[in-house]
Amino acid sequence: MKHFDVIVVGGGHAGTEAAHAAARMGANTALVTMRREAIGVMSCNPAIGGLGKGHLVREVDAMDGVMGKAADRAGIQFRLLNRRKGPAVQGPRTQADRKLYRLAIAELCAGQPRLEIVEGEVVDLLMDGVAISGVRLQDGSEISAAAVVMTTGTFLNGVIHIGDQRTAGGRVGDRPSVPLSHRLRELAPNVGRLKTGTPPRLDGKTINWDILEAQPGDDDPVMLSFLSQKPFVRQIACGITHTNESTHEVIRNNLQRSAMYGGHIEGVGPRYCPSIEDKVVRFADKTSHQVFLEPEGLDDDTVYPNGISTSLPSDVQEAYVRSIRGLEEVRILQPGYAIEYDFVDPRALTLTLELREQAGLFLAGQINGTTGYEEAAAQGLVAGLNAACKALGREPVTFSRTDSYIGVMIDDLVGRGVNEPYRMFTSRAEYRLFLRADNADQRLTPRGIELGCVGEERARAFACKSDAMDAGKAILDSIVLTPKQAVSLGLELNQDGVKRSAFQLLSFPQVTFGQLAGLFPELANIPAATAEQLSNEALYANYIARQQRDVEAMRRDENWEIPIDFDYGVLSGLSNELKLKFSAAAPRTLHQAGQVDGATPAALALILARLRQNKRAAQK
Repeated sequence: MKHFDVIVVGGGHAGTEAAHAAARMGANTALVTMRREAIGVMSCNPAIGGLGKGHLVREVDAMDGVMGKAADRAGIQFRLLNRRKGPAVQGPRTQADRKLYRLAIAELCAGQPRLEIVEGEVVDLLMDGVAISGVRLQDGSEISAAAVVMTTGTFLNGVIHIGDQRTAGGRVGDRPSVPLSHRLRELAPNVGRLKTGTPPRLDGKTINWDILEAQPGDDDPVMLSFLSQKPFVRQIACGITHTNESTHEVIRNNLQRSAMYGGHIEGVGPRYCPSIEDKVVRFADKTSHQVFLEPEGLDDDTVYPNGISTSLPSDVQEAYVRSIRGLEEVRILQPGYAIEYDFVDPRALTLTLELREQAGLFLAGQINGTTGYEEAAAQGLVAGLNAACKALGREPVTFSRTDSYIGVMIDDLVGRGVNEPYRMFTSRAEYRLFLRADNADQRLTPRGIELGCVGEERARAFACKSDAMDAGKAILDSIVLTPKQAVSLGLELNQDGVKRSAFQLLSFPQVTFGQLAGLFPELANIPAATAEQLSNEALYANYIARQQRDVEAMRRDENWEIPIDFDYGVLSGLSNELKLKFSAAAPRTLHQAGQVDGATPAALALILARLRQNKRAAQK
C-alpha cells in the first residue's frame, strides 16, 4: 500500500488548490482524480473573479495559491468591475481560454514538489478505529494517509436534467461518484441536495456578431495574481445581446417541461445565479434580460451565453435562443442542463473544514454548499493547509472575518449553514474597507511566509513591494503643509488650521497623487503601482482606523472559544428552544453562537458569563 501524508479527492478548483497548499506546507500529497486530463477543467462559465469572487482569488494568490496565476496565463479579456466606485468594492475578473487554463493548471501541478497525480475513482474511505486512514479505489487498490480532503464538486450522486430526461453524471461526459456518496452519508450527520445549471453552448460561427454590441476588455488590464504584470495572450471582445418578449413567451409556454418547474428536481438552486426560467417567473415585469456572449477560447468557436442557464428540453432551448437578437440562425453545440448533487451541511465542520465527527476528513468546495470556482478554491486552500497541519502534527490554520473574505465565507458556512448554494459578495464582509482586493497580499502574504506555504519568488516580490511602499509612505509623510500653503499650491482644502502630511492630503477625494507629484519632484520617482496603492491606503486610512477599533472590541468578546462539551442546559436564563439550537449548532466561538438562528444579545451574555466563570474556576 502506498502512503502519503495527505490525499485530495477530486481535481477541480477546490482539489487543485487543496493539493498545492498541502504540498507547499511540506506534506507528501496525492491528488486522486478520475482523469488526469480533466484537472483544472472549467465546468461552467470560462471566467475567474468578479465582485467578491475577485477578492477570494487575490487572497488565495496572496497565500501562493494557483488559481490567480493560471487565470492570468489563460486570460483573454480582463475587466475591473465597479471601476468607477471605490477600491473596496472593485473586483478583478478575467474571461479565460478553457484549454489554456487547463494546460496552465497541468503545468503548475507538474512543477509542484511533493505532489503526485493518481488516476482512479475513490469508492471508499479507510478507517483506523475512528480516524480516517486512507482511501480505496475502484480497482481495489488502497492508499493510506493521515488526512483526506474531499473536493467532489457536483459528482456525489450527480444527476443531469434536460427537461424530463435524467442522466447520471458529475458533469456532461463524466460519470458520477455514487459509492463515495453512500459512504459519506454514513459519516456526515446531514447530507442534502442542491442544484446548479449551465446555459447551452453556441457555435460562434453562426452568431451575427455584426449587429451586436461589443464589450472590449480594459485598456489597462488588472491581473488576478500579484506576480503578473500584463496579459500573457491575445485579448478579445465579448458580445452583448438581450432576451425579449418573444423569448419570455416561449419559456412561459414551456415552464412545465423544465426539470425545475416540472417537479423533477428536489435540490435548491443558486438565487443569485438563476436560470432563465427563474428570471422570467420571478421578474415577470421585465421585458428583457442581458446576455453576455463569451468566447471559450482563442482557437475555439464555442461561445458561452452568460445569463440563460436552463433545464428546459433541447427543442425549447433552440426556440428561445433563436428568438434572441443576433442568434436567429445559431447552432447549439451542447444543450444547457441542470445538475443535482449531494452536499454536506457545513455546520458539521470546524473552522479548519474538518468534519467534526470524523477526525482527519476535510471537505472543500461544492460539497459544502457553495457555488463558484473562486469559493471552491478558497475552501481548498483552507482544507489543504489544515490537512497538512493535521498530518504533520502542526497547529491548525484558521481565517477570521476581520482578516479576509476567506474568513467571512468559512465563518458564514460553519456558523450559519446554507439553504441555497452560497456565493460570495462584498456586502457579506463587515470590514470590506480594509478587506480589499488590492491589499490582499499585505494582509495575508506575511502570514503565508510565516506558515511556510509561500515560495521564494512570491516572498521576494512581496518584500520588494513592501520596501517600495515604506519608502513612498516616508516621502509622503515628510511633506507637511498648512491649509494656507495647500491652497496656495492649488489644492482645494478647508481653512481649518490643521497641518497635514501629503499622505493625509491623499485622503481627500479632490486631491490626487498626480497633483502632488507635480508640486513635489521627490514624489515623481515613486512607481505608478506604488503610488496607486498608497493612494488607496490614504483614501481609507481614517475609516480603517475606526474599523480597527471595532475589530478589537469584537475580538475581545466574540473570539471566546466555546468548548465542544459546553453544557447549555445549565444556563437557566436560556429558553429551551435556544438550548436545543445551541446544542445542535455546537458553535466553537461566541461569534458563531451569535449567528445561530434566534440568538439574542442577552443569550450571548449568559454564555459569556458562564465561560468567564468556568475560566476563573479552572485558574483556581
